[in-house]
Amino acid sequence: MPRFVRYAQLGRIRRRGFGRELPEQVRRTPGARRPPRNGQRLWITEPNLIGLTCWCNSLAIRGAEHVSSRFREGINDVPVAEYFSQDYHSARGLFQHAAQSAGAILQTFELPGHRDPSNRPLTIDVGRIGTREPDRALVILSGTHGVEGFCGSGCQVGFFVDHLCRALPASACALLVHALNPFGFAWLRRVNEDGVDLNRNFIDFSKALPSSTAYEALHDYLVPTDWKGEGRRAADIGLDAYIKQHGPRAFQSAITGGQYTRPTGLFYGGATATWSAKTLISILRQQLPPTVRYLAVLDLHTGLGPTAYGEPILTSRGEGDRERATKWYGPEVKDLAADEAVAARLSGSISDGVSHARPDVELTFLALEFGTIPMMDVLTALRADHWLHSSPTGDPAVRTEIQLQMRNAFYCESADWQAAVYGRTADFIYRACRGLATSSSP
Repeated sequence: MPRFVRYAQLGRIRRRGFGRELPEQVRRTPGARRPPRNGQRLWITEPNLIGLTCWCNSLAIRGAEHVSSRFREGINDVPVAEYFSQDYHSARGLFQHAAQSAGAILQTFELPGHRDPSNRPLTIDVGRIGTREPDRALVILSGTHGVEGFCGSGCQVGFFVDHLCRALPASACALLVHALNPFGFAWLRRVNEDGVDLNRNFIDFSKALPSSTAYEALHDYLVPTDWKGEGRRAADIGLDAYIKQHGPRAFQSAITGGQYTRPTGLFYGGATATWSAKTLISILRQQLPPTVRYLAVLDLHTGLGPTAYGEPILTSRGEGDRERATKWYGPEVKDLAADEAVAARLSGSISDGVSHARPDVELTFLALEFGTIPMMDVLTALRADHWLHSSPTGDPAVRTEIQLQMRNAFYCESADWQAAVYGRTADFIYRACRGLATSSSP
């Protein structure tokens, strides 16, 4: 009997308009009685998954050419859903095409020693657009947490296709950093090639590391000895008991604040600066000239909060940061330092890294956190992923199941969700540009 796996939604492939039929091998797969309608899911045999993925990749390349050609023709009628991609490789292609068509200067940084699932290079790509000697700048980051890059990449493509750069002040530039964690993006993990959470990695490792005591009490429950047996059931009971005793917020803080003792655990901050961290610092120092005095950063994330709502989360270092962010973005801004946000306070954040890289600028750092599915379901996906990589299984079906679970936890492949997150991001890009325009020396 052939093993069946459920592939991602195929409706948006048909919406591209590049051929109305699925590949022959997929159309004849047992269980696929008729071509799927938009938004439906298709069950296919596992051997055919590779063939379908290759076919999707070819469509993605043609899709990038389609978006790019419509842009060059001055026709801006590309549906928002077309900004989003099926995988890291096609996302990278779309980003490069859109950036080049908009006239951005592209620079690529290849991750050494690692490749994507099809043995292609893994890269951070940077698109820069705007004046050559700016005194203010907007930086937009995607893929800090790997698999979350589906959302951020689509919004970055839209930035170029929809000419959002026109909102920049005349003396400003924009720097779009695509797939800060390309390994996690390509392999459907939140962490990088070393198992490190980049948003916990920007600390001074020559000093004493933040305490991991709270996390240590939970690690064995979070990453059990088995995933579908007695070990998992006992671990779930242990987590439930902790939540009942300490409360959901204390539970979230203990897990997500950042830990530095368990390399196979969740939210591991690492033992040294990662390649991505060092590359980001280099990008900010080299591509933003010393003339820049005011810097706005939008870091795009998914996995927390109400579905499709983007909560603006500020990382402040003083009352002036909060006042400025509220003036720019409105009263809905939540201050992470004040424990107001859907996310808990953490150590070693990207904001810390940007501040270290450019201490000479007035920094306004905002994360947009878009909700997907309930938080405990997201946590379950993370636990499964870390169990998988701490206790490798030889069963490809289990691996595929957990990878799809991760993808679905951090990316909602539906047109309504995509439209909501892109619209929200575009709105905050305009707010950031207006804020930069009003910045001036005291």
